[in-house]
Amino acid sequence: MSRRSGILEFAVLGLLRESPMHGYELRKRLNTSLGVFRAFSYGTLYPCLKTLVANGWLIEEPGNTSEDALAAPLAGRRAKIVYRLTAEGKEHFEELLSQTGPDAYEDEHFAARFAFFGQTSRDVRMRVLEGRRSRLEERLEKMRVSLARTRERLDDYTLELQRHGMESVEREVRWLNELIESERAGRDLKGSASGGSAQQDTTSGAPGDLPRPGDTPGTDSPDDTAT
Repeated sequence: MSRRSGILEFAVLGLLRESPMHGYELRKRLNTSLGVFRAFSYGTLYPCLKTLVANGWLIEEPGNTSEDALAAPLAGRRAKIVYRLTAEGKEHFEELLSQTGPDAYEDEHFAARFAFFGQTSRDVRMRVLEGRRSRLEERLEKMRVSLARTRERLDDYTLELQRHGMESVEREVRWLNELIESERAGRDLKGSASGGSAQQDTTSGAPGDLPRPGDTPGTDSPDDTAT
């Protein structure tokens, strides 16, 4: 499994833990609620769903809303499929939530993990936040060393761009410090329930502007009629 497909599977399981959804509803939540998925290829979602079903973590059910019931005969199409988390899927998602390895500190993984902090235990949140802060502090030190070595060879605009990148990382470190302080004081962050996005900055190094899973945003998948 690639890193990006793993992030997508994690997010899908987390959203379906809240409630069963159609494929279209999942696409909308991933696109609008989770910043890391602002522009992923919709065609990547359906293979992901099929994989999760094959693994026994999701089951497919026919839609039973009045809208679906009317749409099928009128449009000559099958009713939309609803995806529901199984007991095994819930157990697997909880196992993923408990993981605090180095991947959880990287840009893409951290944004997705932070979006589901409302479902994560406090001790795990602390380990992820502290790991992310440590990773960014290492990145910041390397940026400072690099800038000091190359400053004389850079033109004004390139120099300003590098300073901007450093300031972005510094802002995220300050933000993480505040979150860690709140966690240590036993205060929950309002609005951090699952489905919330980790959009605290839109510049380099901030969760809101991370590399995005998938390819170039495309048109609807051919499977849209069934999901």
